[in-house]
Amino acid sequence: MRKLKISKSDFKFHIIIPARYASTRLPGKPLLEINGKPLIQHVYESACQCGAEKVYIATDDTRIQEAAASFAAEVIMTAADHVSGTDRLAEVVSILGLSDEEIIVNLQGDEIGVPASLIHQLANGLHNHPDYSIATLCERIDNDIDINDPNIVKVVFDQNNTALYFSRATIPHLRESQKEGQEDDQAQQGNYYKHLGLYAYRVGYLKKFTATPACDLERSESLEQLRALYTGEKIYIEEACAPAGIGIDTEEDLQKARQQFQT
Repeated sequence: MRKLKISKSDFKFHIIIPARYASTRLPGKPLLEINGKPLIQHVYESACQCGAEKVYIATDDTRIQEAAASFAAEVIMTAADHVSGTDRLAEVVSILGLSDEEIIVNLQGDEIGVPASLIHQLANGLHNHPDYSIATLCERIDNDIDINDPNIVKVVFDQNNTALYFSRATIPHLRESQKEGQEDDQAQQGNYYKHLGLYAYRVGYLKKFTATPACDLERSESLEQLRALYTGEKIYIEEACAPAGIGIDTEEDLQKARQQFQT
């Protein structure tokens, strides 16, 4: 699937792709082949079409480093004990010596087919809102199965596109009185949004965030972004301008990607 290349922005941002070899459900996930290329190469090539100043792969595994060298990607080797991809990003920005006001986009190493327009929208959203230090994206949920699936993170936000809360629970909650005499179709009765796991950060805040201890809300929901809300940080959020790619977490996801990206 060929994507339109977007020219460089009038502001500078970098893309960092954290990639780890270990995966409980899909060991060696970044190196799994899809249409003759490893997954990490698909992600990297998409990132290179987004108008970023530089694109880096961040890993602690030499097998990923060697694979990335085969398609001329720039790799930053990091420590092996990072708890999350965000912690890995923080080490990379320190290694690169990026200034606090620069913008970096965290593109997950298992997200294939993310449109260039989506990443550009994300970086542009943060750039255009200097009073925010984090930006992210969401998309409307149109079916009840996803609304009630705890594996799909929901988000609510205010009239200024500031995120209010993220949860695995169904938010907003419809009271039973609102459903009386209807077909109990939540997707038609409420505004439900799925959070997409794409983030843009200002470098200075990324360093601060990873130095801040996890909060109880974050531990309860297992959602890292709640740490930012808990400490009073504002997260800017927009509805995605295009469908997101495929997040590959299971064998089923892998087969879906192989079918979609076959020549």
